[in-house]
Amino acid sequence: MIISCPNCSTRLQVDEEKSPPPFTIRCPKCSQTINSNGSNPAAEQSALAVGSSPSTERVRYEHVKPAPAYGIEVGARDGRQTDSANEAIRMLVDLLNQSQNIGLDSPKLGPAWNRRKALVCTSEIHRERIARGLTEIGCQVYVAEDSRQALERMRANELQLVLLEPQFDSGEQGAAFVVREINVLRPNQRRRVFFVLVSPSLRTMDAHAAFLNNVNAVVNINDLEELPRILEVALRDYNELYREFNVAFNLVAL
Repeated sequence: MIISCPNCSTRLQVDEEKSPPPFTIRCPKCSQTINSNGSNPAAEQSALAVGSSPSTERVRYEHVKPAPAYGIEVGARDGRQTDSANEAIRMLVDLLNQSQNIGLDSPKLGPAWNRRKALVCTSEIHRERIARGLTEIGCQVYVAEDSRQALERMRANELQLVLLEPQFDSGEQGAAFVVREINVLRPNQRRRVFFVLVSPSLRTMDAHAAFLNNVNAVVNINDLEELPRILEVALRDYNELYREFNVAFNLVAL
């Protein structure tokens, strides 16, 4: 049998046939008297016995739901129109415009029903306003409440737009995790994501600030009311920059 010294926790092996319990021996390390009937402090103080180890404190594998989709019911005047009807009309207009304006040397545009997927990673006070602005330019919007939802959505869906505020999930350093997820993308994947920094201090559409922060565009919080127009201009310039590249590789413009 194995017994432990209650003073220094030295473990001793005793032959039960030669020394059947109960018995007492002296610890060779600290000279403490050890009683064979005493409790085993090594077992009592183990993490599993206490129940506070990481393996016993919580579930090891926790299912995290990705950021949910943002939905808006657009109340039509006199109840005669719905948001879905307006969306169908908008898609038909987009299709007609595309058929008239696309040349042989132009990059392909995605079908109108295949909307841009946008992820909003901001503090709660700005989420509603940003999500509404994105729906105005035809985006399918997902709103993350914390960094776990954001990362799950980024890994589950092919996103074209990611908007990040530095204060997003500040308690868990959410902005740092989102930036890292963007930075680990391969170059061909990174080119297909338009990364926007929503800043309380930087100037809107400041190209130098965007370059220093490794993003595609900067939007100041005070200009969020103009977000649809700002993004339309920014995305148009971005697609123009990659026009030849998209044509050469037969890629759809963002």
